[in-house]
Amino acid sequence: MRLLKLFLFVLLVVLQYRLWFGKNSLPEYWHLQEDVARQEQTNQKLRQRNQVLIADIEDLREGEVALEERARNELGLIKQDETFFRLIPVKPKSYDDD
Repeated sequence: MRLLKLFLFVLLVVLQYRLWFGKNSLPEYWHLQEDVARQEQTNQKLRQRNQVLIADIEDLREGEVALEERARNELGLIKQDETFFRLIPVKPKSYDDD
């Protein structure tokens, strides 16, 4: 009986050691949970960005308004027979320049 108790105690110690310090231990599990949560946040941000890009692609495929807007804003293009006015702000003359 005493040998059985000793065996069970040693078994308990070995199992506790594996639980806290061995491979696939509880601290390692908690660390992996944190990594998964961080990765899910990153994935959510990427999903949102992808949705914006998909909407932009659909808009460019379907409508000429989006193409025209991009050409005007990003490339600086204008339509034929259209007059382009560029307004440059004038800095007021300061009295220190005299």
